[in-house]
Amino acid sequence: MKNTVKHLKRATALSAVALAAFSLSPSAASAAPDDKPGAAPGSKVVGGTPAEQGEFPFMVRLSMGCGGSLLTQDIVLTAAHCVDGSGKDTSITATAGVVDLEDPAAVKVNSTEILQAPGYNGTGKDWALIKLAKPIDQPTLPIAGDDSLNSGDFTIAGWGADKEGGDQQRYLLKAQVPFVDDATCKSAYPDLVEGEELCAGKLDTGGVDTCQGDSGGPMFRKDDSGNLVQVGIVSWGDGCARPGKPGVYTEVSTFASDIKAAADKLGG
Repeated sequence: MKNTVKHLKRATALSAVALAAFSLSPSAASAAPDDKPGAAPGSKVVGGTPAEQGEFPFMVRLSMGCGGSLLTQDIVLTAAHCVDGSGKDTSITATAGVVDLEDPAAVKVNSTEILQAPGYNGTGKDWALIKLAKPIDQPTLPIAGDDSLNSGDFTIAGWGADKEGGDQQRYLLKAQVPFVDDATCKSAYPDLVEGEELCAGKLDTGGVDTCQGDSGGPMFRKDDSGNLVQVGIVSWGDGCARPGKPGVYTEVSTFASDIKAAADKLGG
């Protein structure tokens, strides 16, 4: 497994089980240290900027500490390492529809069932679906059906830690990360699962990345028609935003047919 002291899943332990949470990396999108809790997000965001209300309406924060995206209005796509197997589960609350997690307009819906990627063992196949008790009336995020969008610059967004070992964030933040090819990424991570994992980040300088609390959240970009499409799921990496250590994401296009079949099984 990559969930070791060195190769950390981008998770936040919020319960007896260390589960993952989606948010931006230290530099990727974080409020400055002098921003007081409960204050509006300041202008000092390291490597990212606050998202506007409604900019990414498909974003979901999960109560166990993960992020996710609305695959359908009643199914959340997240990381396999965020959940503990498959089956009925009403313990997770999905929060959506807001950039401020304390906004009274936030929509909160409980889970009913989880479907973890078949065969997931901690390496590769890092995707899972969470069925919700009722639909969330927000736009969904389509997933890439092939690898044609697996290059260029990607967007990451979330509520996670503002730095390695930092606090989770109240406000949704966003940043851009460039594609890193498999050969280059494998030199940083020899155990990269090529074809199942996709890398992105600023190799030379670091400073922009996903981090603990970001797991399960989407990495996405525009297609040729200008529509946002999900190409990755936040998975793991060495620390956060370190030079030479890009973030590693589940390669969504590889599992697109499996994800869609699983969603059909859940009744999405």
